[in-house]
Amino acid sequence: MPYQVPQPKIFACTQSKILGEKIAKAYGMELGKISFSRYSDGEFQPSFEESIRGTRIFIIGSTHPGPENLMEMLLMIDAAKRASARHITAVMPYFGWARQDRKDKPRVPIAAKLVAKMLETAGATRIITMDLHADQIQGFFEKPVDHLFASTLFLPYLKNLGLQDLTIASPDMGGSKRAYAYSKALDCDVVVCYKQRAKANIISHMELIGDVQGKNVVLVDDMVDTAGTLTKAADLMMERGALSVRAITTHGLLSGDAYEKIEKSKLTELIITDSIPIEIKSDKVRVLSCANLFADVMDKVHNNNSISSKFLM
Repeated sequence: MPYQVPQPKIFACTQSKILGEKIAKAYGMELGKISFSRYSDGEFQPSFEESIRGTRIFIIGSTHPGPENLMEMLLMIDAAKRASARHITAVMPYFGWARQDRKDKPRVPIAAKLVAKMLETAGATRIITMDLHADQIQGFFEKPVDHLFASTLFLPYLKNLGLQDLTIASPDMGGSKRAYAYSKALDCDVVVCYKQRAKANIISHMELIGDVQGKNVVLVDDMVDTAGTLTKAADLMMERGALSVRAITTHGLLSGDAYEKIEKSKLTELIITDSIPIEIKSDKVRVLSCANLFADVMDKVHNNNSISSKFLM
């Protein structure tokens, strides 16, 4: 009798439960049952409340700092391994600590590499993530990594806007490759901002490479944290004659006074995904859900089908 592949099960970490419910609904099932015990000193212990023996399980959880989110993912993976799950796929819409992907000065860690090794040591057999801060982080893993692109969501949105004289912009030199890919897909020009930082999250100087006079500009980036770069770039472009400036960023961390900066800036709108749970505090912020994208990829992974159709650039 041929081996019957059991139905997968989907679980979600605490911080990604809302997104997990959306993904599970799009997949056509309910989230699996899991409980957490917490000690008075803050230590916690996850427990799967149903059998996962011999099954493929998907654990959904973005590991944005603080470290408790990462620790929760690691404990759930370890618990699944010890409960004899057949395959353990860590679904991480936002891969935290990814900005530390290299030694940019002496005596600092490469946190992205450390996180990759911890996930593998805990027992993850596959990683599904979206818009890593640096593509080469995939090389930190010895397990398969499905690296999705939010362009699957953003490109149709931009095309539906029907903007004339469109120009794609990168807020820094590091994102120029991403901006070029968007400009190629949309058949439009690209400009790049050159910035210098005094220290983390503080920009000392910014210049624009390219012409935005009379253009509707769309800034493209992988994440928005304090929104300092995006808002400064938007204001600079409007000063240089742009008709409007929008921004699309996959991961909306929006920490500190980000919302205040966005409201005061000349950004028309900021479009993000729901890879990170946030409370929207500005009418300028629009959220596109990535739930259907992840649900479809998870289904294809489980059934050993190609996911190449999900890469629009």
